[in-house]
This record gives sequence, C-alpha cells and structure tokens, in this order.
Amino acid sequence: MFKKILIANRGEIALRIIRACREMDIATVAVHSTADTSSMAVRLADESVCIGPPSSKDSYLNIPSILTAAALTGADAIHPGYGFLSENAQFARMVEEHGFNFIGPSPELIEQMGDKVRAKQTVQELGLPVVPGSKGSVDRVEDGLQTSIEMGFPVLIKASSGGGGKGMQIVERSEDFELAYNTARSEARVNFGDDTVYLEKYLSNPRHIEIQVFGDSHGNAIHLGERDCSIQRRHQKLVEEGPSPVLTHEQREEIGTLAADTIRKLGYLGAGTIEFLYEDGKFYFMEMNTRIQVEHPVTEMITGIDLIAEQIRVAAGEPLTICKNGFRFRGHAIEIRINAEDPDTFMPSPGKITQFHAPGGLGVRFDSSIYSGYSIPPYYDSMIGKLIVHGRNRDECIKRLLRAIRETVVEGVKTTLPLHEWILNQPEFISGDYTIKWLEEKLAEKNGKS
Repeated sequence: MFKKILIANRGEIALRIIRACREMDIATVAVHSTADTSSMAVRLADESVCIGPPSSKDSYLNIPSILTAAALTGADAIHPGYGFLSENAQFARMVEEHGFNFIGPSPELIEQMGDKVRAKQTVQELGLPVVPGSKGSVDRVEDGLQTSIEMGFPVLIKASSGGGGKGMQIVERSEDFELAYNTARSEARVNFGDDTVYLEKYLSNPRHIEIQVFGDSHGNAIHLGERDCSIQRRHQKLVEEGPSPVLTHEQREEIGTLAADTIRKLGYLGAGTIEFLYEDGKFYFMEMNTRIQVEHPVTEMITGIDLIAEQIRVAAGEPLTICKNGFRFRGHAIEIRINAEDPDTFMPSPGKITQFHAPGGLGVRFDSSIYSGYSIPPYYDSMIGKLIVHGRNRDECIKRLLRAIRETVVEGVKTTLPLHEWILNQPEFISGDYTIKWLEEKLAEKNGKS
C-alpha cells in the first residue's frame, strides 16, 4: 500500500481524498495555488506545497510544479481527483515516467477514451450501442453538411476532445450548419487545443444515465449501478440521483453487465463512468470518463462502498474488495451541486462566507471545503459543495433533501440553493418525469411569467 499520496486538485474533492487516506493510514500532500492557501484541504493535509499563482495554467495544470512537489515531499502516488489533469494522458504518463504511481487507468486508455471519436468506435466494436453519427472526425464543412443531410436534422456537432458542453452545437437546419460547425471548432480549439469535431444524430428528448464501473489488475470488472444525471443546464449537471426513476431492474442489469464487460475487454484499471443517452427504452453510448465523478457520492450512499478508497487499493495492485465482500443496492440517493452563483441569473458570486452551517441528521451528507470566514476565489469553478441525502425510497429522499436544504446556511455570497428547492418542488421532478431538456424549458417558462 502507498505511504504518501499527493493530491493534484483542490476544493471538496481534495478534502474527500484526504479523508479516505486518513482512514487508510496514508499520509497526504495538498498542492495549492496562492489563492487557496487558506483552504480546508491545505489545513487538513499532512503536508502542503504551493505550486503557483491563482491561474490554473500556472498551478493546478502546471505538471512540472506538481511533479516537483511530489519529489520534494517523498510521495509515492498521485491522485488527480476530477477536472484539471485527471483525464490528461500526458500527465498520467509523466507521473509514471518519474517513478510515481498514478491513481487511475493507464495513459493509453485515458488517451483512447478521451478521443470521443475513437472511444465511440472502440466501444461499438466491443458491443455497446452508440448514437448514429459520422464514422469519424469531420474535417470539412462540406462533408459535415452532407452527412447531416443523410442522417437528417437536427444534428449535434461535438468536439472530439470536449466536455462540459464546450465545443458543442445543435443544428436544426442545413442553412445553419456552416456557422455552427465553425463555432464548434473554434470553441474546441480554445478550450481543448484540438479543433477536431464529429457529428451525432440529435436525440429529441433523452435522459442522461451513467453507469459506475470498476476494474482491477486481477481481471475483475464490475458495475455499481446507474446515476440519472438528466437535470442539466447548458449541458452542466445540477442534480444527480440513483437509482434512475425510469429504469427497471432488468434494464439496469442489462446495461450494467454490458458496461462491465466493456471495461473487462479493455483491461481497464480503477474507477470509470460510461455515460449513455436513454430514449424510448434504448441506450446510446455518449462517452467514458476515466476518473472519479463529481457525483460519486450517490453511488457510495446506495452501495455503502468508499469509491476513493477502492481507487487507491486498485492502483496499489490489490483486487477489488467489492468482489470479495459483495454489496447490495439499498434505498435511494440524490445529490445537488451547490454553486456560488446567483440562482436566477447564474452569475458567479465569489467572496467571503460570513456565516456557514452544514445540515445534518439521518442520511444527510455535505461534501464541501467551505467554512465561516472562507473567501471563495474567483478563479475556479463556482461549485462550493455537494449536498447528498439517502432515504429508504425516492419519496423519503426528496423530503429529506428539502429539509436539509432549509437547514443549510451560507451567507455572504449568493448560492443556487433556492434553485434546487424550486426544482425539488416541481411536479415533474417529484414524479420522475423529466429529461435533459426539462430544466431549461422550465426555467424559460418561469422567467417568461416573472
């Protein structure tokens, strides 16, 4: 087992990894920018190293600084968390070349799954259903338009190296294709340094359902059920729940088994998530995330498994304890992402938290690194915490989450807590009858009436 792990991340995920390491008697190193000197992760880690100024490119994306910090502190492994360098194959490769263990899959698989065109081709060959689309990348606007006409509009132009809704354009008509194509490529170039795009048939009203998978170096590969992530705004997830209110046990086992078989054939190591669009009873592969997800606590709540600890064990060469000990799904869990944003305009709201009180009680979990007096820096993602609740069933879970939201106190900045309370009270959410388009349509309706 590892003696010391450096955490190449910040915020709540850095704190989450520190907690898992402490329970495993593993020392931790928190790297941080000058903007995060007073962060909770820095306070609670065994050691901390400043790796640069506030800008991400000069700190959390600065590979030489991170590797130097690992060498100086004697770390033997690096956990990338999510975001930043977590799906950067070059980083994973350099970590290994410099004699450290990377807590994640191989650089080759990160690279393979990070290229969405290649990933789609790979999983299709391994038996996963995929969304109809171009056979590969689309390098000329003329070819893209012709393919779109043959598929039929609407179509979706997507960045091959993309994520988070960037480099993505929906095209309803042929006359709009050229502008959308050029916009998608430009966004992809700016955000990912790669302007390669591909086409998919745009599904009219799907749900976003993802399967949590895990593999080890002993030939074991399993799935841990699904999370429904269909409550989204501009392709950004806001609410996640598990199990999905629309899947049957048979559907869950069928798609879960397919996902587990896929990573077994790939020789995948560690935690991963295979994401699908689901419409009219059918699944369509979207992408695979080769890291831990923001919403991993949903799975932890319904299985009782510490996914971070399992990541660490698998990276250290141990077999999956899940296969040895077994598990069962129990109850229902919902997570909401709390952002420091105006709940109506979604404008970021960085600043000092003057008062903070976390909710508590049976089945309530609050994953965050904020505290009273903490100043939220303006340089990073606006998510400041995640509120996750567990209940015996979905109805109890919704009621518990509403209660926990009303208990939560975050003063000094604006947050999206009022938005989440509004979402949870909507009839469509209560019934589970929602898709990835629902929230934006509902918000447009709400704003139109105000």
